[in-house]
Amino acid sequence: MVLSGLAAGLVLAVLFVANRQAPTHGETPSQMPTLAVIEVRAVPFRLEARGHGVARPAETWQAIANVSGRVVERHPNLESGALLPAGTLLLALDPDRYRLAIGEAEAELAGLAAERAQLTAEAENTRRLLDLERERLTLAEQELSRFESLTPSVVSRSQLDEQRRGTLAQRQAVASLDNQLRLLPSRLRRLEAQVERAATRRDQARRDLEDTRFVAPYDLRLGEVEVELHQHVGAGRRLFQADSIEAAEVEAQVPLEMLRRLMAAVPHPKRREQALDIGERLDLSAIRAEVFLVGAEGVRWSARVTRVASGLDPGTRTARVVVTIDDPYRSAEPPERPALQRDMYVRVHLSADSPEPLMVVPASAVHQGEVYRVGEGERLERRRVEVAFEQHDLAVIREGLVPGDLVIVDDPVPAVDGMRLVPRRDDELAHRLRRVAAGEAP
Repeated sequence: MVLSGLAAGLVLAVLFVANRQAPTHGETPSQMPTLAVIEVRAVPFRLEARGHGVARPAETWQAIANVSGRVVERHPNLESGALLPAGTLLLALDPDRYRLAIGEAEAELAGLAAERAQLTAEAENTRRLLDLERERLTLAEQELSRFESLTPSVVSRSQLDEQRRGTLAQRQAVASLDNQLRLLPSRLRRLEAQVERAATRRDQARRDLEDTRFVAPYDLRLGEVEVELHQHVGAGRRLFQADSIEAAEVEAQVPLEMLRRLMAAVPHPKRREQALDIGERLDLSAIRAEVFLVGAEGVRWSARVTRVASGLDPGTRTARVVVTIDDPYRSAEPPERPALQRDMYVRVHLSADSPEPLMVVPASAVHQGEVYRVGEGERLERRRVEVAFEQHDLAVIREGLVPGDLVIVDDPVPAVDGMRLVPRRDDELAHRLRRVAAGEAP
């Protein structure tokens, strides 16, 4: 049995060897990857800068009493948070003391006016008397000359002395009236000074009377109120605080590099190199500004850039851009859309059109300073590029690509330089990139 088994195995081995087939060599074509590509073009680009800040009213009224008095009138809605229109009487102090002061000053002015009229009449009378006395003096001088020309036999010594005494008395009368007339201007100036002093007291009393009434200078929202009806307040006492609702401001902290890039795109057709104010050197109206409420999706306000605050923020080293929002309460629909109020934390978007089109690719297409492009023969080529900056997942290419290049937007693994590939144009992605670059919604 052993020998039989060995013999059977030997026969099978001989048969397998005799019937073996030589191995065949076949070529299986390698699988070339299909990769999405876009054509690089210079497209219109909208530069953006972003920052955060806290809203504040453009104007704040700190109502402080300039005069003392008792509160005799208080608006029923003079409470924190109330909205009141311009021209509303909010508070009034007792005006009687200041009305009496006005009456006293006006009475004094009336007395001074009467005294001035009397002084004017006195001056006129003195001038007429002086003219008459001068005529009499002329006659007396002529008579004295005639007496002195006569011989002693005609005019006695006593008559001549009498005429001389009469002439001297007339000279004294003329001098007295002339002296009175010379003193009248100084008396008039003293009277005018008294009139000015009384008028000043009257004007001061009128201003004090105006200061007893607190009228809203603009549409406002009341803050903290610290006064009650019938309460006596002293001069310098703080009464309440009110914020204007006509405009609000946000001082946004914007990274300096973003702001410099944005300002470089702002037109300056009438640039003044010597101007100190940046608003005179750049057209800030060309910057589009929008304010978004942090934590509330879809709540936004249109704004305008007002100025760039002096210096950098000491903590973050960011620039401080001030934007103004007009009528922040106009489109309020609480609670879905609240009004822009004091101390709200907001995000500010600034944007301006680039003066020249820029070449952009998806930021994900840049791999450590390189992009993959389709080279000759549809082979992968690694190209070194210089990225100017990134914005909204877009990389702006400064150097390394030219218009018309096909850039691979997929991430091939492995990315072997020179490997064959099948390019597939992604027109939808290219269209979306152009929309995002232009600042439109993706």
